Amino acid sequence: MVPMAEKKSIKQPTDSTRSGLGWKTVLFNCNCHTFQEVAIQLMKAIRCTYEKGMQLANVVHYTGSAVVYSGHRERCEAVASVLEDIGLIARVVQ
Repeated sequence: MVPMAEKKSIKQPTDSTRSGLGWKTVLFNCNCHTFQEVAIQLMKAIRCTYEKGMQLANVVHYTGSAVVYSGHRERCEAVASVLEDIGLIARVVQ
């Protein structure tokens, strides 16, 4: 007889973080920064590569805005704060 595989239980958070998912940081276009400045700030804010930062900067430039981060509200607010450090326009939405 082959023993049954043990079921792995999924641990649920014990705090309110589970309900915190679904938030987004949206970066809006402004013509007061270079693509390089935006890419470098995105690197700091969302810990991405320079290339990814440039991709996101292009999307923001050509579409007017882009979701640059999704996750818990507190982290989205932290990302927005870093972006706003150089005067970029960012909003946290659900």
